[in-house]
Amino acid sequence: MNGKKILFVSSELVPYLPENEVSQMSYEAPRMVNGNGGQIRIFMPKYGNINERRHQLHEVIRLSGMNLVINDMDMPLIIKVASIPKERIQVYFIDNEEYFKRKATFKNAEGVLFPDNDERAIFFAKGVVETVKKLNWTPDIIHVHGWMASLLPLYLKKFYADEPLFAESKIVTSVYKKGFEGSLDVNLSKKITFDGIADSDISPLKTPDYNNLLKVAVDHSDAVILATEEISEELKEHIANLQKPVLPFVSLQEFEEAYANFYNQEVLK
Repeated sequence: MNGKKILFVSSELVPYLPENEVSQMSYEAPRMVNGNGGQIRIFMPKYGNINERRHQLHEVIRLSGMNLVINDMDMPLIIKVASIPKERIQVYFIDNEEYFKRKATFKNAEGVLFPDNDERAIFFAKGVVETVKKLNWTPDIIHVHGWMASLLPLYLKKFYADEPLFAESKIVTSVYKKGFEGSLDVNLSKKITFDGIADSDISPLKTPDYNNLLKVAVDHSDAVILATEEISEELKEHIANLQKPVLPFVSLQEFEEAYANFYNQEVLK
């Protein structure tokens, strides 16, 4: 991985959120690349339940201040950063008062999905791209973890198709077990087509459930990692039919060599 630039974009990340498959691998994979001479950037949403004081987050004024248009509304973008102390890894947080101030990640106190999770996902995807553009940092690989980040491959390949910074970047999506029950807002497709993305590119999102979000993500990725053993047969079959490089599930104890080889031999070839 020596000298390679890898952008990690994740829904969740330890130590900022509780440990699960997504948050743990979103930490371990960058740590591995960092330890093997690669250059990394990590992005995640700044949910309101992340303790800013404890984790020493601070706003980056030079990166904040632009507005992102989401479904014909101007939404201010705020960028914060923090460092994971023992690894000396910097993390960028995408923030917005309307979308991320509430003291929870994806659901309310009753366990019901937030009705604007679809717009939060669009905002996150656009916010990551616009911030990386401001950083003028060209990633060799963009590795996506978790469903809140799953619209990023689509937006990179379609909305930002003419952006030269990402012209050579390869997108990898890690697929995890089902991230939520039910579906996001039924108008998600309309909000995406508002950005000039064709209906044909997002046909699965007529029913915006977890499996269909991930189908759109892998459709617009260059390679796929099966990050859990508990992937639905429907998703497995869809991925198998894509004829793209796929890394089968490997355990956390054995992932380092497998991921490094996959990046070098399959994704960057």
